[in-house]
Amino acid sequence: METFTRFLYEFLAQFFSGLITIVKGIGNGIKQIFDINSYQTVLNAYKDDLTMPEWILVGIAIFLLIVFILLVVGLIYLLIRKYLRFRKQAINQDELMAEVASLNGQVASLVKEKEEILAMKVSQLGLKPEESNTEEPGETENQVNSDSRFAKLSTIDEEYKNYKIRNYGNSFTLVELCENFRNFAASKLRLYYTIDMMRLFIAALASTKLVILQGISGTGKTSLAYAWGKFLKHDSCVASVQPSWRDRTELFGYFNEFTKKFNETDVLKEIYMAGYTDDVYTIILDEMNISRVEYYFAEMLSILEMPNKDEWVIELVPNSWKSDPSHVKGGKLKIPANLWYIGTINNDDSTFMVTDKVYDRAMPIDINDKGKVFEPIDTEAQDINYSYLAKLFDAAMQENPVSQDTLDKIEKMDDYVIQHFRIAFGNRIVSHMKKFVPVYVACGGDEIGGVDYFIAKKILRKFEQLNIAYIRNEIDPYIDFLDKTFGKNRMKECIEYLLRLKKLT
Repeated sequence: METFTRFLYEFLAQFFSGLITIVKGIGNGIKQIFDINSYQTVLNAYKDDLTMPEWILVGIAIFLLIVFILLVVGLIYLLIRKYLRFRKQAINQDELMAEVASLNGQVASLVKEKEEILAMKVSQLGLKPEESNTEEPGETENQVNSDSRFAKLSTIDEEYKNYKIRNYGNSFTLVELCENFRNFAASKLRLYYTIDMMRLFIAALASTKLVILQGISGTGKTSLAYAWGKFLKHDSCVASVQPSWRDRTELFGYFNEFTKKFNETDVLKEIYMAGYTDDVYTIILDEMNISRVEYYFAEMLSILEMPNKDEWVIELVPNSWKSDPSHVKGGKLKIPANLWYIGTINNDDSTFMVTDKVYDRAMPIDINDKGKVFEPIDTEAQDINYSYLAKLFDAAMQENPVSQDTLDKIEKMDDYVIQHFRIAFGNRIVSHMKKFVPVYVACGGDEIGGVDYFIAKKILRKFEQLNIAYIRNEIDPYIDFLDKTFGKNRMKECIEYLLRLKKLT
């Protein structure tokens, strides 16, 4: 054993001796690199023999040597710093993993506590624990209302269970409708609008389910939509859009998985109520562009675009309960056709720009002037059947179709706009125009006036996307084209818009 010990000592001594020599060598090398006296000795030995040019080269050599040493030291510093940073990140990651594990433990504890609370509630209801998660929370007769996850909609079912659709015997024309609404707003609400504004509003309702009232603040945009609800004896449902609105739940509500209840909004309640009647209903999206319209209204835009009204369906919940309201079928609700959405827009720095996707599916109406006071005929609110109003719209489109001559002129204008401004409008806009203009005419307006307003608000509005300075020289020739094609000063709205656009440059 003594022999092995001596062997092991000498064997390991050989290794560690070499290792010590390496460390000493590194240390001696570093010491030698930074031994200033040695450099001075070499320099003194040659200083008497060096010429002036050689002294310059000596200076360069000393400078390069110093730079090289600094680079090596800097590299070593960076490597050490990188290692320390990597080490710190590894330590932080370990701490985060520990914190995540702790949070997971807390979540598991809360889930367990929730299950215990639900078990207590189930025991109080006299149910077996395994029945607490079934789709139907309770089926006893005296618990139907309390167990319904749609409390407000179920209440509407109770209110309308014996309701029968009423025929109001309407006989007015669209001209009379515009006059009656204008006189009602002035005599009862002290809101004054021009007769042409009434024609535009009614024609907009005929062309689309989404009407946008836009303009400067204080001109009566919200008041017009409010007055329309009062005139129909159904107050408009006002949804004040908030900057935080990000998805469809802001409009319809959402299902709370914890309470097993659906948080219903007033908008959903209005939609559901409209489905029971043949009356006309209105939802006001007040300041609709204070948040991005595409965020919270995208699904509705797509639904209202479908030609078959039977496909106007939204999904509220993914499954069906026996206690669900009668019009909620398989978790889905049909959007009634007797409901309009009227959005108000303020164009200022606090709002978002409304995109083409929204404008193409809506009918914008500008309200930039306060109406002049006039002496109205005292007019009462009136009940109006949606089916009767829809028949008036359909009859107007049949009796006052846009003339072929006007359609040919519009086609020429389309070619001109494509050629000079690189902008085109699709079939959707043409389809809206073929609804808007005939109803505008039936309300007492003229065809070119309706076409003029529609083109200005639906087509020329797209010019705002262009570089105004780039198209400035094209504006005057385009005005001349409109005068030549449609008649001198017949396209007043378009020309006024183009001149205002030209001033911006």
